[in-house]
Amino acid sequence: MDKMAGLSAFLQAAETRSFVAAGRQLGVSASAVGKAVARLEERLGVRLFHRSTRSITLTPEGSLFRDRCRKIVCEIEAAELELAQTREAPRGKLRVSLPLIGMLMMPAVMAFMRAYPEIEVDLDFTDRLVDVIDEGFDAVIRTGEAQDSRLMTRRLGTFSHRIVASPDYLAARGTPLTPQDLAQHACHHHRFPSTGKLERWPLRWEGGEVAIELPVSSVASTLEPQLCLAEEGFGLACLPLFTVRRQLERGTLVSVLDAYIADVGAFHILWPASRHTSPKIAAFVAFMAKTLFADPPPVPCRG
Repeated sequence: MDKMAGLSAFLQAAETRSFVAAGRQLGVSASAVGKAVARLEERLGVRLFHRSTRSITLTPEGSLFRDRCRKIVCEIEAAELELAQTREAPRGKLRVSLPLIGMLMMPAVMAFMRAYPEIEVDLDFTDRLVDVIDEGFDAVIRTGEAQDSRLMTRRLGTFSHRIVASPDYLAARGTPLTPQDLAQHACHHHRFPSTGKLERWPLRWEGGEVAIELPVSSVASTLEPQLCLAEEGFGLACLPLFTVRRQLERGTLVSVLDAYIADVGAFHILWPASRHTSPKIAAFVAFMAKTLFADPPPVPCRG
């Protein structure tokens, strides 16, 4: 801050050729301007002004330094103008990390892009635990709670699972009526990429977990293959409700064993903590909190 004050005093004095006039424009005394310039000269090790009782003139070193300082001040003014413009309308690149099931969130993301066409969205799909700060993400959507004090968090919504199959499959193989019936069916599973373990189907029986080893007809590291296999009649899959809601409404999938599913998960959005959240991040957080679990995502009006 002292350096910037010294530069301001020097530039004003260089423009007005007077410590008195410079002080008047800066709202300080001529003595204060003179002392600020003297400290600057001492730090730089050169004389910036020739001084007389009536006037001051720039030395050759002072002229060189003035030209460079003008460029610095112009850059600062341009940066301030840029920031002022971003406060008026969200714009710029927005780097977002989504889980691998994030493709199923694309309707909400596309609605955001329509609403904010001046924001360039850079999407990264992974289930690994990213470092939001060190890897330069503006926002991250994940299940579970944040454990990083450097981050802000907001719950986007909760979700439960459904065990689903196509009507043709159920007609051919029968509808399971209890969790134990799943042992006679083709079951398609999700494997967590981070651990290599199969995701547990959240089954309950008489108040406790069901200790049953389910058949494994296929394993995939993302949910989309399971959704495809279930729709095409290859068997049962256990998927988050928001990923199959449209298929259930259209009748291409049927939900079974609803009374035996008791879990509830939650998605959170995380972003770097700051006193002044950038407009693009604030817009994305607010939009996704309102839109992600809406059915279907609203299409913004175009004015």
